[in-house]
Formats: sequence, structure tokens, C-alpha cells
Amino acid sequence: MTDGTSGMSMTQAPETQTVINHVKAYWTMLVSSIISITASLVLSVDAIALAKNPDSALSCNINSVISCGKVAVSWQSNLLGFPNSFLGLICEPVVITLAVSALGGARFPKWFMRSALAVYFAGLLFAGWLFSQSYFVIGAFCPWCLLVTTSTITVFSSMLRINVLDGNLPISEKLSATLTKRMLAGWDTVVVAGIFSILAIAIMAKYGNYILH
Repeated sequence: MTDGTSGMSMTQAPETQTVINHVKAYWTMLVSSIISITASLVLSVDAIALAKNPDSALSCNINSVISCGKVAVSWQSNLLGFPNSFLGLICEPVVITLAVSALGGARFPKWFMRSALAVYFAGLLFAGWLFSQSYFVIGAFCPWCLLVTTSTITVFSSMLRINVLDGNLPISEKLSATLTKRMLAGWDTVVVAGIFSILAIAIMAKYGNYILH
């Protein structure tokens, strides 16, 4: 009887831990997406203001480096022929709906979660490209854009965590087990914190004098 109880506990523990981590991941997705859609809304309003009047003074035009206006008028900010922020207004409500539904008890099929991860990975690459353009080419930063970038990173990391723990990825059992172990140990959080630290250090190293004065 004792052995049977112990065996059941050993079997159920990982499942319980997975559920707990899913709740944290979905909450992270929800909060991050709300931040991202808020930033996208502000950027969209600014884009419309600049379209009406290119000389509009935006609230986040602080200096030559911290300048939403300088970033907004660049071709990189209208890569698809319309403001990039419109993409946030389209995509983030989907993530918010997914997170709220999951927190309410809904579960999605593997193909859907894999697809969501793939789409958001494309968004992550796009956000990374935009950051590199601001850093190396435009020479200015938009605080709202940085919020979108950081939120995209946290949403993707949360989606990746869920897909790994649920075994949704088309990878070998050995690699899946290794990634699951690392996720449950909190390595993904360490990686995300490391990425944020690298971005902050890079910005301060190149533009610190402009930001602090």
C-alpha cells in the first residue's frame, strides 16, 4: 500500500510541477502582451501624428538618442509599408486571448502551440533586427520600442517553456528530457535575464553619455 502510494506520488509530482510552471508562464505571457500592446498603441498614435505633421513633438523625444520621432520616421519602422506597431495591435490580442483561455482551463492541441511558437519566433527575429537597426544604423532609441522588444523576448521564452514541458516540439526524447530538466531548474529565466543584461550593457556602453545627460 505504501509502495503504491509512493509510486503514485512520484508519478504525479512532475505533472503537478508542470501545471505550476504553466500558470507562471501564462501569467508572464499575459502581462508581457498587455505591456506590448500598450506600447504598440502609443507608437501607432505617434505614427498617425507624424503622418499628419512630420514636425510633431512626441513626448518621448528627449534628446538625439532617446527619440521616438527619429526612429519612427526611418524606413525600418515602416518596413511593410505601414507602421510596424500595427503588427503589435494585430498579434498581441491573440497572445492575450491564448493566455487568458489557458489560465481559465483551456488546453490547446500541440500543432496550435507549435504554430504559435513558430510565429512568435518570427516576431522575435523581427524585434531583434529592429533593435540592431536602432543600435547600429539609426543611432537612436525609442523607449516604447524597447518595451516591445523586451516583452517579445519574455512572451517567446514563456511559449518555449510551455512547449518544452508539454513535449510539443519535434525533437528527440533525449533532448526533450534534457530541456525539460533545464526548464524546471529555471535555466530559461537565467538566459532571459542574461539577454536583458547584455542589451542594457550594450546600450549604456555606446550611448550612456547621451542617456545620462
